[in-house]
Amino acid sequence: MAVSVNKRALRLLDKAIEKREELRIYVETGPLGCTIVDAGIKARGGYAAGRLVTEICLGGYGAALTTSMDYDNLVLPSIFVETDFPAIATLGSQFAGWSIKAKDYFAMGSGPARALSKKPKEIYEQIQYEDHCDSAVIVLEADSVPTEEAVKTIAGQCGISPKNLYAIVAPTSSIVGSIQISGRIVETGIHKLSQVGLDPKLISYGCGYAPIPPIHPKAARAVGRTNDALYYGGVTFYTVASESDDQLRDIVSRSPSCTASVYGKPFYEIFKEAGFDFYKIDPNLFAPAVVSVNNARTGATFRAGKVNVEVLKQTMGIVDV
Repeated sequence: MAVSVNKRALRLLDKAIEKREELRIYVETGPLGCTIVDAGIKARGGYAAGRLVTEICLGGYGAALTTSMDYDNLVLPSIFVETDFPAIATLGSQFAGWSIKAKDYFAMGSGPARALSKKPKEIYEQIQYEDHCDSAVIVLEADSVPTEEAVKTIAGQCGISPKNLYAIVAPTSSIVGSIQISGRIVETGIHKLSQVGLDPKLISYGCGYAPIPPIHPKAARAVGRTNDALYYGGVTFYTVASESDDQLRDIVSRSPSCTASVYGKPFYEIFKEAGFDFYKIDPNLFAPAVVSVNNARTGATFRAGKVNVEVLKQTMGIVDV
């Protein structure tokens, strides 16, 4: 089976464009003939659009469901995500691993287009995946649509014509932005597991859920809430095939966010103390609150971490009255 995250995502995007009014998104022709999908700048967006953008981010090889979950008597809207193509759908597509920098534009890029540009290259070498497609779908976390120079940069690094580029744009402080970031919960866990020693190709199934944060109009605060949803409220489960339970137990014990030296404070405070530089933050924080891994070869399941309701209430501005 030839897995193409861009071809699969284009099918979902076609449905989104067809249902643009129902999804409350805007579609327009952008610079150099590319297609721009506004999912939260001028467009209102919503939960249906958020689910669909999450599935597009997964390259069409994962499913998203919005629901509500009880976090120790704190009931919050949440997103549940699952995939039978864990490494490709998450690390190969969804991971926000492409920093789009142009003279007059900046955005974090995620989604299928990364598999054409191979950003970052080492991830594609690790999961041994490459995509072949003459069109690309990228999801941009930004407050504005891409400029001509940005479009030229993205298309050029994907090796496609700009008119075959489809860019979905959603600010962090939008409903779609909030949903699709919480929808990265499975990817967040797989990335952390791979960082502490698990070969992501051994993961056969992944699922998880995380709260969808209330919207905050200030971008920095919105970034804080969306990160806290993952690090203090995200719960994950994976199925792997491992030769060693002892090794797997050790990997899982080092996987949740509570292993970080800065754990216990809202992300906005941590981010501010780091001078708003992600690279100055203890990388152990970038992980789900809870990680569970089932070894299909032995039947053992190892679990580590905890949901931190107090930080969730604090960061999300929830006040009991």
